[in-house]
Amino acid sequence: RVFGTRTDVRDCRGVKDGVRLHGVDEAVDILENLDPEEKEALIARMDQESKDDIHLIFSYDEEQIGSRMTTNYIVIPNNCTIKQAMRHLISQAEDNDNIDTIYVEDENGRYFGAIELKDLITAREYMKLEDIISTSYPYVYADEKSSDCMEELIDYSEDSIPVLDRNHKIIGAITYEDIAEAIDDEMGDDYAKLAGLTSEEDLHEPLLQSLKKRLPWLVLLLFLGMGVSSVVGIFEPIVDRIALLICFQSMILDMAGNVGTQSLAVTIRVLMDEDISAMQKLGFVFKEMRIGFLNGLLASFVVIGIFVHIMKQKSLFFSFALSGCVGISLLTAMVISSLVGVLVPMLFHKLKVDPAVASGPLITTVNDLVAVVTYYGLAEILLVDVFHLV
Repeated sequence: RVFGTRTDVRDCRGVKDGVRLHGVDEAVDILENLDPEEKEALIARMDQESKDDIHLIFSYDEEQIGSRMTTNYIVIPNNCTIKQAMRHLISQAEDNDNIDTIYVEDENGRYFGAIELKDLITAREYMKLEDIISTSYPYVYADEKSSDCMEELIDYSEDSIPVLDRNHKIIGAITYEDIAEAIDDEMGDDYAKLAGLTSEEDLHEPLLQSLKKRLPWLVLLLFLGMGVSSVVGIFEPIVDRIALLICFQSMILDMAGNVGTQSLAVTIRVLMDEDISAMQKLGFVFKEMRIGFLNGLLASFVVIGIFVHIMKQKSLFFSFALSGCVGISLLTAMVISSLVGVLVPMLFHKLKVDPAVASGPLITTVNDLVAVVTYYGLAEILLVDVFHLV
């Protein structure tokens, strides 16, 4: 049953599996998982204030802070005394469990500041209320996107932060638990995109719905993979003459892919900082290129040359000529992979597209094409045309 006053959706029992709710936001979480008919039936049985609160939260898009706020908060006027403020607190505390921070509004109902509960409790009766009000206490607007203000919310490290409408009036609060949940949802969404999905899939999601989400990316990957295979086919003559080349193809593709993915992950983290300048971005690009170059150098020439000479019983000249070919290809592929892993998400970010979607298909395919062309092209030039080893 659902019943009560402004915040007593939190006091309802039996809405779902006998769960006791502690706020309109939790009621919203439950209502979102119900069929439209069940949802409307439950909302219809609430009092008008509870209906208004729930409709208010539902009025915001799921990407906006307003959809995550709670109407469970305490607010007092700024023109009262310490004693009157305590009375306001006591009268509202019974219906609210979010009392660590008390919000203050002015005579026009606009947000004025906040008071910490301990400051109000320890305040002396002769003190002025304004002496303990923090007028610089942070706030967010309900129509802001969660992803845009998430870093700010984390930096504030407050138990709760008031949520305002564009008239600067308090309409809710975002708690630290809400922030943690929002971060978890963001990470889950980005992880799904890195896997080539449009959104995070549920374990109980219907088969057809999962297919709809995955099939577009799989078809795209199929055509991109055919493109890479076609490029490899162009170099079939050189592979026929030096079959040993095929042994190192997967290593080059894997290393290039790994470097590109690392650069992508680091770049997405950097792009979360909106204050980074163009020069800092340029310096970051060159840094990632240097990292790719050094990683390729350490993993290529000497190790591969010794491996081919000992394990494949080839001459030293042939072994190190081949390792030189592999090394240069690996260096080139890893440098370009680092560059692509940085520039592609930056481009997506500039175009106002989520950088996470720039992951798998595009970056991996570009890296594969660069690595294959560089590797087999150099093999043909160095081993056949220059050194005449075959």
